[in-house]
Amino acid sequence: MSETLIRARGLSRTYPAPRGRGFGRPERTVGLSDVDVSVREGSAVGIIGESGSGKSTLVRLLLGLDVPTAGTIEVEGRPVDARGSARSLHWLRRTTGIVFQDPYASLDPRMNVERIVGEPLWALGIEGDRRARVREVLEQVGLEADMATRFPHEFSGGQRQRIALARAIVHRPRILVGDEPLSALDVTVRAQILRLLARLRTEEQLTLVLVSHDIGVVQNVCDQVVVMKDGRIVEQGPTEKVLLQPQAAYTRQLLASIPTLPA
Repeated sequence: MSETLIRARGLSRTYPAPRGRGFGRPERTVGLSDVDVSVREGSAVGIIGESGSGKSTLVRLLLGLDVPTAGTIEVEGRPVDARGSARSLHWLRRTTGIVFQDPYASLDPRMNVERIVGEPLWALGIEGDRRARVREVLEQVGLEADMATRFPHEFSGGQRQRIALARAIVHRPRILVGDEPLSALDVTVRAQILRLLARLRTEEQLTLVLVSHDIGVVQNVCDQVVVMKDGRIVEQGPTEKVLLQPQAAYTRQLLASIPTLPA
């Protein structure tokens, strides 16, 4: 039986709503409500749902980038407390890597590729030949080692996402999180990055958590799926079962909305 790497219980997150007129009690916006989720070692879990369903909020909480209003999170059996200092969460940063939606926005334009990719090594105090590791991981994601001296604006969108992937795995994390990592790319490049993700998962023995609005991507990459709506999980389980035999009306609605070509 594989180890449970991530366990969340009763997670909720509310935010202050914009203040209106009058002196009534301030309203709250619910981002997440009473969510339970587990991720086992070696699995690939896809989180799907429409915009505003709580997917990114859940991921931010799991990574300790935000503080839940209620509930608990454990990663590798250790409690995640985002209220602590940045140093107190070094162990979590060492265990996880993340790739964001927009590769250009997530890369500092003033830093060259070597500094961008190697940043986790310096920030986490990982010893060894850091420059050699940067060049090694660049080649692993399909880039040339001598690209390390170049800057983000010199690359295409697909290449920038490869750089972001290199940064996410350079410190050899156990868990890779992708928050819509393919949605900003065109169809051809998306397929290339999708194959790269699958290969890296195998080579690095990664546990994958993938947020995506593209159900086809989740179906091809993930063995477990979580369906979210209005900050709640409406259905979760093996991908094949959930997508081929959905039990929740919302899941059926999502699947029915996928565009299809006439025969």
